[in-house]
Amino acid sequence: MSTKNNCSRRGFLKNTAVSGTITASVATFVPRAVLGAPGKLGANDKILLGLIGAGNMGTANLNNCIKHDDVILTAVCDVWKKKCDKMVERFKKTAKGYHDYRDLLAQKDVDAVIIATPHQWHCRQAVDACEAGKDIYLQKPMTLHLAESRVVKNAVTKHNRIFQLGTQIHASENYRRVVEWVRSGKLGDIAVARCFLVSNHAPDGEGFPPDCDPPKGLDWDFWVGPAPIRPFNTNIVKSGYAHTLWLDYGGGRTCGMSEHILDLPYWALGLEFPTRITSTSSKRFVKDNTDAPDTHEVTFEYPKLTLIWSMSQVSSFGFNLQNVEQFGKHGVPKGVQRRLGYYLQGVEGTLFGNYSTHTIVPQTPALAKSEPPEKSIPPSPGHEREWLDCVRSRKQPSCNVGYAHKLNMGNMLANLAMKVDRTLKFDPKTEAIIGDEEATRLSVPEYRAPWKFPSEYL
Repeated sequence: MSTKNNCSRRGFLKNTAVSGTITASVATFVPRAVLGAPGKLGANDKILLGLIGAGNMGTANLNNCIKHDDVILTAVCDVWKKKCDKMVERFKKTAKGYHDYRDLLAQKDVDAVIIATPHQWHCRQAVDACEAGKDIYLQKPMTLHLAESRVVKNAVTKHNRIFQLGTQIHASENYRRVVEWVRSGKLGDIAVARCFLVSNHAPDGEGFPPDCDPPKGLDWDFWVGPAPIRPFNTNIVKSGYAHTLWLDYGGGRTCGMSEHILDLPYWALGLEFPTRITSTSSKRFVKDNTDAPDTHEVTFEYPKLTLIWSMSQVSSFGFNLQNVEQFGKHGVPKGVQRRLGYYLQGVEGTLFGNYSTHTIVPQTPALAKSEPPEKSIPPSPGHEREWLDCVRSRKQPSCNVGYAHKLNMGNMLANLAMKVDRTLKFDPKTEAIIGDEEATRLSVPEYRAPWKFPSEYL
């Protein structure tokens, strides 16, 4: 694997002694490279898995993989020592522990990797995984910047890797039924798709803990990686939710969550790239030390569709999807609520729903009398299992890098329009911003030295 675009291994060397004691008795496995990769694995061959990022989502993805008998965890990496040690202890008979993800990628008995690190790392680590010949399950969002999205797509394609984006709701039965309704034509042409994510975090938000030294065992410099460095603050790392509220590391709640919800209209309507993007945002009511907006409204224009995204941390009112059972006395909600959903408004009627339910609201007698369309989309074996099956078959999964790139670009354009505070025009054929030099320049991130943006894949 080439390391010409990466930083030195000083962080790894500080932990070599610890890693060595952890991994001394680990078993050795035969990698797929010895078995004739990139061809199909045999029925009895094990998929040798590496985990980069041993936090909550990485652990959840791993659990969904490791429950299958044909999967073995052989490597774990996390720059927070206690997380790495905990996972290695759990799989001490098979897994080696690493501080530097590049050393995990260099391990021969790793066929595929789960990447569940902070968002600023997704592009660099995905490219390095491609160059190392590893297949990839990458947590959403795919990237944090517009140019990074194209880089990941091109790297996966060039190196012929199997790629699945971690939008696990895509595997749900409910989403399948909604897609069938839209594709059946019973709703008529869809003119407007409205998607939303709301919660009631005002006014206190995450509070104002002071900047401080990072906890023992956390390599803060390596955690930040290619993103701008700032003093450590507990709000940045205390949870996946809080992490998304820092624009340099999480991109805001839109970047952190919208791909789950926008996935539905993108899938059902076969959307490509928007041609016009308007993004307005503010932070007026949530008072804390994070820097992402508490309100974000985005309008994406397509040739035959308007797609609207609404995000609010100020009020958890869920429109028709309000769950009144979660309210206590006098209508006061029990704790912080999060609600989300989508409205697909067609000529014949509207479909609205969330992750688990959907409702048809007819506008014409024909739709009122219509039965649900026949099931045509097969059930999913599970989002991670689908990826594992594709690692074996060498066929790309449903949330492959081509599809993920289209979905992710909406996120990237929304945040870029928010940053420059004006409407952007976009050419879907060339994937280029039209007539805005500043936005074009800002679409390519500047990585913090000594990390290098993999511009060769642009």
